[in-house]
Amino acid sequence: MALRFRNTLTGNTDEFKSIEPGKVRLYTCGPTVYDYPHVGNWTSYVYWDTLVRVLAINGYDVNRVMNITDVGHLTSDADDGEDKLEKGARREGKT
Repeated sequence: MALRFRNTLTGNTDEFKSIEPGKVRLYTCGPTVYDYPHVGNWTSYVYWDTLVRVLAINGYDVNRVMNITDVGHLTSDADDGEDKLEKGARREGKT
């Protein structure tokens, strides 16, 4: 049975074909960690883990890399007046 995914660009459901037969290389976004974890942080883990497992069950050799965003990504937030790390530290009394 072929794997089929919804193509959000076209609105069609297309058969999945990997670039390299039998192998899938996958780069996914992970959480931006600057506060207590919440359900939204774990959504990326659950979603992508499910996809990797489905691909593996269907015979693909999956190589997955997940980005974990560090504080460098938050620089623009500070430029706009809110440094999320500082805000969390103040809340915890650790400034």
